[in-house]
Amino acid sequence: MESEQLKIFDERGRHIGKASRSDVHKNGYWHETFHCWFISKKGDKEYIYFQQRSSGKKDFPDLLDITAAGHLTSEESVQDGVREIREELGIPVSFSDLVSIGIIKDQLQKQGFNDNELSHVYLYDITGLDISFHFQKEEVSGMFRVASADFYKMFLENEQEIPVNGYYINQQGEEIKVDGHAIKSSFVPHGKEYYHTVSGALKKYFSSLN
Repeated sequence: MESEQLKIFDERGRHIGKASRSDVHKNGYWHETFHCWFISKKGDKEYIYFQQRSSGKKDFPDLLDITAAGHLTSEESVQDGVREIREELGIPVSFSDLVSIGIIKDQLQKQGFNDNELSHVYLYDITGLDISFHFQKEEVSGMFRVASADFYKMFLENEQEIPVNGYYINQQGEEIKVDGHAIKSSFVPHGKEYYHTVSGALKKYFSSLN
């Protein structure tokens, strides 16, 4: 996986070549990713879904993150990104069913890791659908639902703890249900601009349903 080739770009989004995934993260090259947020509505309640990253992940293990996401290789189009949903969650999704938010610049940095993403971000409304997740255990260990109002409180108003409910799969393969709270450090630290843009898109989408 670290040797797979990714397209690389300058800060203005101009294609400048390709590099291995490991070099992309070591040198901080801009590259394309695919992000898909599952959302739903029940009565007057709106929800957004977070996957729990596997404990075996090299980066940000066990943290809550985008419902499904991944890198686009140098040979892939944005439409090919739906494979991430199928691979990680076992859910076949048609690209035409996604709602585009646009491309968001997202930067994640820690020692020896400079992840500069041009993220193609989408919403997928699962309201009324019979969804059964089948996790790729190397990638995902759980799924949690957050009310959109609480999502806004944490990522727009800097609330430090919000309610979450969902489940995770333990080491014995058992499904453990959770109805509790998560603190801000339980979430992958995507940039403020990223979460602000997603929040704005969520509000616009749910408003269009009224």
